[in-house]
Amino acid sequence: MTSKNTAQVEQDRTRLAEANRHGWLAKLTVFTRLTGPGWIASAITLGGGSLASSLYLGVLGGYSLMWLQPFAMVLGVIMLSAIGYVTLSTGERPFQAINAHVSPVLGWGWALAVAAANVIWCMPQFSLAHGVLSQNLLSGWLGADGSLPQWAASAFSSETPVGAWFSTNFDEVAVSMALLVVCTFVTWSYDRGGWGVRIYETVLKIVVAVIVLCFLGVVLRLSFSSEPLPWGAVLAGLVPDFGQFWTPAATFTPFLEAIENESARAFWFDTIVNEQRDVMISAAATAVGINMTLLFPYAMLRKGWTKEFRGLSIFDLSTGLFIPYILATGFVVIAAASRFHTELPAGFVAETSGGKLTIVADENSPKYGAYQGLLAKRNAVLTSVDITSPAPDQTTAPDLSENEKLMAAILVRRDAMDLATSLEPLTGKVIANIVFGLGVLAMVLSTISILMLISGFVFAEMMAFPPGGWMHKLGTLVAGVGGIFWPIFWTGQSKFYLAVVTSVFGFMLLPFAYVTFVLLMNSKSLLQEEMPRGFSRFLWNVLMIFAALTASVGAAYMIWVKARWGGIVAVALFVLLVVMVYFNRRNEQSSRRGD
Repeated sequence: MTSKNTAQVEQDRTRLAEANRHGWLAKLTVFTRLTGPGWIASAITLGGGSLASSLYLGVLGGYSLMWLQPFAMVLGVIMLSAIGYVTLSTGERPFQAINAHVSPVLGWGWALAVAAANVIWCMPQFSLAHGVLSQNLLSGWLGADGSLPQWAASAFSSETPVGAWFSTNFDEVAVSMALLVVCTFVTWSYDRGGWGVRIYETVLKIVVAVIVLCFLGVVLRLSFSSEPLPWGAVLAGLVPDFGQFWTPAATFTPFLEAIENESARAFWFDTIVNEQRDVMISAAATAVGINMTLLFPYAMLRKGWTKEFRGLSIFDLSTGLFIPYILATGFVVIAAASRFHTELPAGFVAETSGGKLTIVADENSPKYGAYQGLLAKRNAVLTSVDITSPAPDQTTAPDLSENEKLMAAILVRRDAMDLATSLEPLTGKVIANIVFGLGVLAMVLSTISILMLISGFVFAEMMAFPPGGWMHKLGTLVAGVGGIFWPIFWTGQSKFYLAVVTSVFGFMLLPFAYVTFVLLMNSKSLLQEEMPRGFSRFLWNVLMIFAALTASVGAAYMIWVKARWGGIVAVALFVLLVVMVYFNRRNEQSSRRGD
C-alpha cells in the first residue's frame, strides 16, 4: 500500500472513531461516505445472470417467487459479513488463512471452485451480450438474417465440420472476441487506475441505473393502468414457499387440470417443475456466487481496511449490495410476471368457438421452433411410457390436445427482445430496445471484467504471485478466454437461458465457500482474541450454519437431480479427503507438542 493510501486509511479510521462518539446520525453519514467493496460486489451481482434469472422467475412463477431472491441475498449477506469479520480481524488473505488454519484441501477446493465458477459464469455473459446486440441494437448486422452471418455463410466452406461451424456461428465468435478485447483492456487497467477506467465505471453506473429506473417506471405505469398490478399477490409472493421446488406455481393449476390425459398432464407438470426448480436455483446462485466470497475480502484488503471497519463492512453490504439487488431484481420479476406469466408469446393466438379451444401458431414466429421442440419432446417421452395405459409396451403417444398446445406455447422461453418489450408501455419500441440493449450490454461488460479480475486474483494466489503482476494478468484471461467458447456448449434458442444453466452448476459449488468460512470463523488459532464470544458467537454460528446448511441441502439436491450417484460419490470422496487431512494435521500438531 502506498503512503498516500495509508494516510487515507488513517483519516478514515479517525472519521469512524469521531462518528462513534457523536451518535448514530454521524455514524450513518460517515458510513455512507466510506462505502466501496459492497458496491463492487453489487456490480458483479447485478449482471446478466441476475437479469436472466429474474426474467424467468417472473415468466414461470409469476408473483409467487418474489421471495426467493431476497431470501438468497440475506443468506449471502450473512456469509459475506462473516468473511468480512474474519478478514478484517486478522488482515490475512483468505486463501492463506484457510490453508494454514483449517485445511489445505478446503483452501484449494475453494480456490479451484472459484476459478471454475469464473469461467462458467463468463459464458452466459458473452451469450447475453450477443443476444441483445443481435436482437435489440444491431439486428441488421447480427442474428440469423444479419449481414455478418450471411457473409460468413459464403466465406466459409460448409464441406468440413470446422467450416460449417464457423459459417453458422461466426457472428457469435466475432462478438465474443471483440468483447474479450475490450474487457481485457479494462481489467488490466484496474491496477493502474486512470481517468479512462473512471469514466467507464461512471458511464456503467449511469446506464445500469437507467435500466433499473425504467423497470421502476414500468411497475409504476402498470400500477396505474386500467388493469393495475395485483399488489396483494405481489406482497403474498414475498412469503417463502419451499414447496415450489416440487410443485408448479398455483397459477398453472387451471391449465394442467384442462389436460384430460393423465400421462400428458404428468409430463407438463414435470416440465414446469424442472424448469421452475432450475430457475430458482439459478436465482439463488446469482444472488451471492462463490466467486464473490473471494472478491469481497480482497477488495477490503486492497482498501487497507482493518478491524475498526467491521461495522462499516456490514453497512456496505446492506446498502451497496442488498438494497440495489432487491430493487432491481424485484422490478424485473414484477414486469416479467405481468407481461409473460401464463401468457401466449407473439405469433400465437388462442381462439374459442362453440366452447372449443384452438391454438393458431404462426410458423414464421421466432418462438415457433421452440414451441415445436417442446411438443416433440412431449411425444418422445410419452411414446416410451404412458402411465394410463394397461399395456406396458405402448409405442404411440396419446393424441395431442389443444390444451397441451396452449401449455407448450406459454412455456416457450423468452429472450432479450421479449423482456425489452416490457419497457414499451413507458418508452416506446425504439427507445425500449436501445435502453434495454445498452443496459444489458453495460451489465455484462462489468460482470465479465470483474470475473476476469477475480480470476486473476485466484490464480495469483494459487501460484503465490503478487496481485497486479503478469501471472495475475494471465490469470484474468483464463475466465475470459474460457467464456468465449460458449457457442460450442450451448445451441439452445434462448441466449438468456444459458445464464440459468450455468448458474445451476455454479450453485453446486457454493457450499465449498460457506462451510469453509463457518470453520474459519470458529478457528481460535486464526482469530485468537478477536474470536466472537458469548451470545455474539452463538448468533454468528446460528446464522452461518443456517446459511451453509441451506446452501448445502440445495446443492446436494441439485447434484442428485443432475448427476445422481456419480455426483454424490464425488462429493463423498472430497469430504473424506478433508476429514483425513484434518485429523492428520491434528495428529502432527499433537506430536510436536509432545516433543
